[in-house]
Amino acid sequence: MSVLKGGSLLLGLLLLGQSLDAAPSFSVDYKNDCFRKDGQTFRYISGSIHYSRIPRVYWKDRLLKMYMAGLNAIQIYIPWNYHEPSAGLYNFSGDRDLEHFLKLAQDIGLLVILRPGPYICAEWDMGGLPAWLLNKKDIVLRSSDPDYIAAVDKWMGKLLPMMKPYLYQNGGPIISVQVENEYGSYFACDYNYMRHLTRLFRSHLGDEVVLFTTDGAGLNYLKCGSIQGLYATVDFGPHSNITAAFAAQRHAEPHGPLVNSEFYTGWLDHWGSPHAVVSSAEVAKSLSQILAMGANVNLYMFIGGTNFGYWNGANSPYAAQPTSYDYDAPLTEAGDLTEKFFAIREVIKMYRDIPKGPVPPTTPKFAYGAVPMKKLQTVADALEKLSFSGSVKSVYPQTFMELNQAFGYVFYRMTLPFNCSSPTPLSSPMNGVHDRAYVSVDGVFAGILERNEVITVNVTGKAGSQVDILVENMGRINYGRDINDFKGLVSNLTLGGRTITGWTMYSLNIDEVVGQDLLEENPPTQADSPQPGVLSPPTFYKGSFIIPDGIPDLPQDTYVTMPSWRKALNGQIWINGFNLGRYWPTRGPQVTLFVPAHILSTAAPNNVTVLELEGAPCSSPEACRVEFTTTPVLNGATLSDSQQHRRMFIKEDLL
Repeated sequence: MSVLKGGSLLLGLLLLGQSLDAAPSFSVDYKNDCFRKDGQTFRYISGSIHYSRIPRVYWKDRLLKMYMAGLNAIQIYIPWNYHEPSAGLYNFSGDRDLEHFLKLAQDIGLLVILRPGPYICAEWDMGGLPAWLLNKKDIVLRSSDPDYIAAVDKWMGKLLPMMKPYLYQNGGPIISVQVENEYGSYFACDYNYMRHLTRLFRSHLGDEVVLFTTDGAGLNYLKCGSIQGLYATVDFGPHSNITAAFAAQRHAEPHGPLVNSEFYTGWLDHWGSPHAVVSSAEVAKSLSQILAMGANVNLYMFIGGTNFGYWNGANSPYAAQPTSYDYDAPLTEAGDLTEKFFAIREVIKMYRDIPKGPVPPTTPKFAYGAVPMKKLQTVADALEKLSFSGSVKSVYPQTFMELNQAFGYVFYRMTLPFNCSSPTPLSSPMNGVHDRAYVSVDGVFAGILERNEVITVNVTGKAGSQVDILVENMGRINYGRDINDFKGLVSNLTLGGRTITGWTMYSLNIDEVVGQDLLEENPPTQADSPQPGVLSPPTFYKGSFIIPDGIPDLPQDTYVTMPSWRKALNGQIWINGFNLGRYWPTRGPQVTLFVPAHILSTAAPNNVTVLELEGAPCSSPEACRVEFTTTPVLNGATLSDSQQHRRMFIKEDLL
């Protein structure tokens, strides 16, 4: 009897030991200034990757390359607006399949540092906040505003329970979760808001998960960004005084691991400003110094990716980011290996064992050559097709959100109330064009209004002449106090100083029309051969090319450019209905657009659709073409730009 009891006790102790060994844990060790993973001292070397900027078919390739670089973790943002485009309508499928991405990372052997917002910045439209929040015009984003809090609570009530099974202690890859993002750089400084988020995250994720904040490496940022109950980390790039940067973290966290949550491998670009470049040597040197201190580090970005469609953000004073989010990162926009990748890998080798074996190679590219383009309809000609919901009439112009449209283009129409026999100023006296407006009178291009840049164009015409204004949303501000960024004509226009009334407006669903191939070809006219330098109303063009199915390994990635379009070159491009994004080589620096192979076909002709907003490139058959090439050009010539937009590596306090 006693032997049986003793045997049962021994068996019970063994089983208890096994269960204790099997319980994964991740925590902050304040006594020894480190993280603990499963009871052991742990240091992460992580890299940022944005699944929303990379097609799903390439997730595994990019993650494998990050793993083979020696990283043991990745850091990801979750853009709220990417998953809840309309209030209460959620999308976690296809390229938005967040859970599939997390499983892939775990299968490859990468831990995950999760940054679910609700605000993420990320040079992403409105910092990841959904535009429908602006239906309350006076909403105070990132604050205790009751309407904002209600929306955040509902979203996090959807998202965080999805994430809980993927926490490390629950058998998943997520070791820590950020609450908000760089809040110390936002004017509101609302501690009640941060306390509310802390309670909200704890209620959904439990008390074991490590919650943290990230702010610039200065006391002025940490003052409003850090709060009790959340582990404070900092971010800084090459050229920084590393000792001083971590001293700022130590002010908020006297004990615990040193963490640089964003060590910048490159920097963001803006249309009209030179391409940002940070040398591999500078990155490698600073990274080695950080690792020599025993600190944890996340490289932002390890791969930047692409702002397909309309997802790019903007900074203030208003400057939109381009389609490419290459970021001069160790992996290029297309996932190509770079000198910086191998320089970083050599540094990491000095501080931890890295995986054996070959690094997955750069994805091959193919030059499909020139594709002739034919003129289709102008936007005005195709209005009935483009505006499924029909016209909206109003005394004064309405914004995008008042018209229930978040992205793209809205078409405004009015008539001249009096004769303008001599040039008469059409103006936006309150700088209310957000962001660019293409003006035509009776089908003749009259000029461009542009936010902060051009608030007046001169028009001529008789009373009753039709004035068409195509207004483009170029991306919402993603950083600072101006993220309440309304789009469209957000204030009244004047003609000769008189306020214009009597507007007809059309929401445009261009993506769906292009996807269904509903646009028609117009018969050629004399206007199709314009004089050099003459602008034309926004117009669609179309071409197609065939990829032979008998050639091995095709289709492959490529880049598209417009080498012979001799006009203003500014617009949007789709391939097989997939919105690649904006091209604007005349403003620069980006010249080529990345075309991932998965949108191409060998089974049918590949359709190329271009919406050219300013020029008339088809003055000759030789000029009317686009071209596919193997070489990206992201550092083309730019217009002079005297304004500073987000100084490199600096998180300005915008109080």
